[in-house]
Amino acid sequence: MILTVTPNPSLDRTYEVRSLDRGEVLRATGDRVDPGGKGVNVSRAVAAAGFRTTAVLPLGGATGALIAELLGARGVDVTAVAIAGQTRSNIALAEPDGTLTKINAAGPELTSEESALLLETVRTGSGGAAWIACCGSLPRGLRPDWYADLVTRAHEAGARTALDTSGPALLAALVARPDVIKPNVPELAAAVGRPLATLGDVVKAAEELRSLGAGAVLASLGADGQLLVSEEGTFYGTASVSSVRSDVGAGDASLAGFLIAGGKGAPALASALAHGAAAVQLPGSEMPSPSDLRPDAVRITQDPPLDLPLSDTGAGPRAS
Repeated sequence: MILTVTPNPSLDRTYEVRSLDRGEVLRATGDRVDPGGKGVNVSRAVAAAGFRTTAVLPLGGATGALIAELLGARGVDVTAVAIAGQTRSNIALAEPDGTLTKINAAGPELTSEESALLLETVRTGSGGAAWIACCGSLPRGLRPDWYADLVTRAHEAGARTALDTSGPALLAALVARPDVIKPNVPELAAAVGRPLATLGDVVKAAEELRSLGAGAVLASLGADGQLLVSEEGTFYGTASVSSVRSDVGAGDASLAGFLIAGGKGAPALASALAHGAAAVQLPGSEMPSPSDLRPDAVRITQDPPLDLPLSDTGAGPRAS
């Protein structure tokens, strides 16, 4: 069973538009509403793959109630922590060429009592969990070291931890030694304080974060594939994609694939790549089912091309 924790969940509304014309009235060619947030998406992908998952979420208001209802319909067990604030709603505009424009709301501010209750709920609900995935940005009211507390409690309960966050929350959590972290290139660059122009630069940055406490680093390289740096070795992989429809939640589907395949070595990386590639070819933040996967499209090597220039070297992290 994989338990996910999303401190700042959302209701995601995705509209497909022919083009994004500023100041114009746009008519959607398609739309969908999904429960969102990185950990929520991981749980949705785990459930779509046929595995057990529980999503621990702070939920408030009508939006929070709808998220719980939608997740239940998708086979995800929900453990809700009631909060006074209203759970946020996000909007994404998807163009035919795969360009995505997102508007993410800040979300409610959690009180110290709500923060403590969320940690305690994870502790009491973690029995039997093989992995606890801690995902997404921290809402207002939670300290940057909140994830460090969560990772420590998860380890005390005997569960392995996967962390997908950025900025101060990522750096603060390394002291608690998460089993795997999943940054993208901009987030990894921000963590080490320098731009990453090549695959070799990413390998060095991942090794630095491992020296600071990360057990393994699963780095998302966008169109350039994924890199896994761990005690088992360094693995680089790519997956061919016929077309990109939406990349919302693709990284989360990738993390789910990694975890359900055991979270170690080339087999887990191959599963991560297959799930991520399948997700970008689906509408909105729809999660792939086993029939969507194409394992034959995945290529993995332990001899990565270190001089490969990266297409995504931006300096700013992307949070959700």
